[in-house]
Amino acid sequence: MNIPRSLRAALCAVGILLSLAARVAAQTTAEPRVTALTGHLELGYDIRVTIAGLAAWAAQPGNDVGRLVPVINGRAIRGCYPIEQDLADGTVNFRPQILPQNRDVWVDLLGEPKSRTKAVAFSVEQEDRSPFATALTGKASPQLTVISGVYGAIALVLVALIGTTCVWLGQRTGLLRDAGPAGQLRPYNLGRCQMAFWFLLTFVSYIVIWLITDAADTITPGLLGLMGISATTALGEVFIDANKDATADTQRQALSAERQALAQAVSETEAKLATFADDAVGARSDSTRQLTEQRTRLAQIDAQLPALAPTPGANVSGGFLVDILSDAQGYSFHRFQIVAWTLALGLVFLSSVYNSLAMPEFSATMLGLMGMSAGTYIGFKFPEKR
Repeated sequence: MNIPRSLRAALCAVGILLSLAARVAAQTTAEPRVTALTGHLELGYDIRVTIAGLAAWAAQPGNDVGRLVPVINGRAIRGCYPIEQDLADGTVNFRPQILPQNRDVWVDLLGEPKSRTKAVAFSVEQEDRSPFATALTGKASPQLTVISGVYGAIALVLVALIGTTCVWLGQRTGLLRDAGPAGQLRPYNLGRCQMAFWFLLTFVSYIVIWLITDAADTITPGLLGLMGISATTALGEVFIDANKDATADTQRQALSAERQALAQAVSETEAKLATFADDAVGARSDSTRQLTEQRTRLAQIDAQLPALAPTPGANVSGGFLVDILSDAQGYSFHRFQIVAWTLALGLVFLSSVYNSLAMPEFSATMLGLMGMSAGTYIGFKFPEKR
């Protein structure tokens, strides 16, 4: 069958038009692609994301540019919607922030920091849908800032200054040592050292969490309870030691005054005995009995006074570990116990801050355990020699 030339030309034209229409339709329905990111990828900083095909994608039913969220390392940052959008340029602006609905994602991204920045794959998606195709992966991955360079340097100097000052004062002054005569290198005080330990740990952790997450209210009730137990332990220790010193001083002064009076009385009685005649048997017997009583009491006082005197070497440091683990009788288990639990909870504290970027929330049971340990230590302080 011969087809007229004109008809064949018309059919060819229709085929070409249909092919062009198919290509246009394919381009119209093509998936958007993230091609560039401009700005500083860090919490609280604006970034501009360029998306090829954004206008065509937005024109399709069910697509909403206002519901787009960043996707970092395959994790959608929920609630972080565009603050600006320009369909003509194919750009959207975001300001990444930590919100309740995306905190776990940010902890996963920023936790366990090993460097100031880290390379991440970046894309965009409409919330609860699949991410757009992206060119920002592999060698083209943007750098996510974990810790700001400027604020990080300032914080490092501040932490180093506070920590160094505390250690220096603890070694050279009475900041972390027992009260005692000036001019002596007195022993380290366990309660004060424990207070310093929790203070430095909390201070450094607070600065680190603030640097990474920009959160300023991170102190938990459990942490306040733990610091309260530590402060109460130190205050109780100071009260007991001060009371012991005051009581010992009062007893020592009273016995010293009594001894002086007895020594005078013994001298007078001995002189009196020397004046009696040989036939004054009754008077001599009474004076002799009185002298014996006076000498007996004087011997008792002489035996008591050394026990009330400060223990030799008690106000001289034997070294940090020796001072916090021992008393006048030697090493004590109640001291070892409170040191061991303090170090264990300190390790848990550091792990929580490093991995979760949050202060730990100690349970009532754990606080009760620390309270029992502190109470045992305070209880043993009462009979403990100074």
